[in-house]
Amino acid sequence: MQQSERLNGLNGQQPRSKPAVIRVEQLTKNYYLGRTVVKALRGVNLEVQQGEFVALMGPSGSGKSTFMNLLGCLDRPTSGSYLLDGVDVSKMNANALADIRNQKIGFVFQSFNLLSWMTALDNVELPLVYAGVPRAERLRRAQLALGLVGLKPRASHRPAELSGGQQQRVAIARALVTSPALFLADEPTGNLDSTTSLQIISILQELNARGLTVILVTHEPDIATCAKRQVKFRDGRVVEDTGIVTPVIVREDKPVGTRFIASVPAASAPASPSALPFQDEDEEDGDAHKGPHPSATPPASLQIGGQELPLQDEDSDAHKSAGRR
Repeated sequence: MQQSERLNGLNGQQPRSKPAVIRVEQLTKNYYLGRTVVKALRGVNLEVQQGEFVALMGPSGSGKSTFMNLLGCLDRPTSGSYLLDGVDVSKMNANALADIRNQKIGFVFQSFNLLSWMTALDNVELPLVYAGVPRAERLRRAQLALGLVGLKPRASHRPAELSGGQQQRVAIARALVTSPALFLADEPTGNLDSTTSLQIISILQELNARGLTVILVTHEPDIATCAKRQVKFRDGRVVEDTGIVTPVIVREDKPVGTRFIASVPAASAPASPSALPFQDEDEEDGDAHKGPHPSATPPASLQIGGQELPLQDEDSDAHKSAGRR
């Protein structure tokens, strides 16, 4: 029996012909402090299929943050193999890893990491600048990504003009704009209050319902119960890997402040992939920041979990309506 089949068997999954989004075998990471060797990871095996929502948990020093850095191609393992979306990235050089990060991975961190002098739209657009995407297409995709998290009316606002939860939603939009195969969230609710934390988790759940693969690092057990699977680290090893029979689904249900939020069992609240949960309460008919529309080029597209989201041209729709009248 092959290693991948053994890993699938341990997780209660049937072997699949399609490559896993993440396949890690005997991964190790050592840090050297003078003559001292710190073994941060000790032979980790893990497989994550497309569309899973996995929470990584463990105490400080357990290795989960080191593992997240390796998954995000921010570091290279000492030994072992790591296949990301079927591509072996464990031996790639720094430039190749940078390309992988830009093309296949979306990051969200605890501290938002938004550029203060840029608007929300400019921050979301930035990964596409590095990828060499034409300006008109960048603007259209960034607007769609902001719309997915309910922040289109805030497109022209700078981070200082946004709340913590809104800044994290901008960070989520920035992570989505490149249509990543893998979405990594490192303590995304660590700087947020409980209500705002649930709003962020709700967005991640809705994105996952669309097919996006989400890996979440958290110290909070209640946040971890919103994932479909929990992987617990201790002393550089995976000590527990369990699916959650009834993950908590965060959805709009009862008023909390100006929004609606509730936690209910998955069986009674199936996630709807058709729409994300948040519309800004003061959303206007027009965009807060519109960019130019491409003329000769085909419409840009954004993909979530491999599913293409068509870009809607509101101006074109308005013109069509006017023509019908």
